[in-house]
Amino acid sequence: MKANDVQAMENRRTFDASGVHVVNIMASPGAGKTSFILETVRRLGDQVRMAAIEGDLASTVDTDKVRAGGIPAVQINTGGGCHLDANQVGRALPDLPLEDVDLLFIENVGNMVCPVGFYLGEHTRVAISSVPEGDDKPHKYPSIFANVDVLIVNKIDLLPYLAFDMDAFQALVRGLNPEVQIFAVSCVTGEGFDAWTAWLREQALKG
Repeated sequence: MKANDVQAMENRRTFDASGVHVVNIMASPGAGKTSFILETVRRLGDQVRMAAIEGDLASTVDTDKVRAGGIPAVQINTGGGCHLDANQVGRALPDLPLEDVDLLFIENVGNMVCPVGFYLGEHTRVAISSVPEGDDKPHKYPSIFANVDVLIVNKIDLLPYLAFDMDAFQALVRGLNPEVQIFAVSCVTGEGFDAWTAWLREQALKG
């Protein structure tokens, strides 16, 4: 862990020197990480220069999607590892045009446990929890909800069809993390994205 933190600080110095704001996105498989990134890119692409690092056990499926969405992307395949670490991210950076980037997404490996334990050098930590996963997720995985800056509640277009208590869910999350920013969104309808992208744009461009 100490070696990881040393490399993470080196990554952070690289990001800061390049003027890049880095967002580490963590979630379980199927929560909608890639769709969320693509919708954010679609809405901010003419205002903020973006790129992505895509972490997966195998394949380039998400990287191909993100590149097709119009931004540079680099794939990291962990070969079975349940999270990205700072060394993997550091090795990927020379393949990105950081001098032409304001905002870098790191899409972590789909997992609600391991990724939050490894600092990568990011400025903002984001967790995504989707409505179909249930409103009891913070009871089961409290660490990730307690240690992020932003929580995205995704797939809210499904609320009419599922037993998900949004008020109770948000109250539970704020009990773990009083300072967390919460945005409820739908990648299908676009609901909630104006608030999210306005907040993100401010973060990306203020430094």
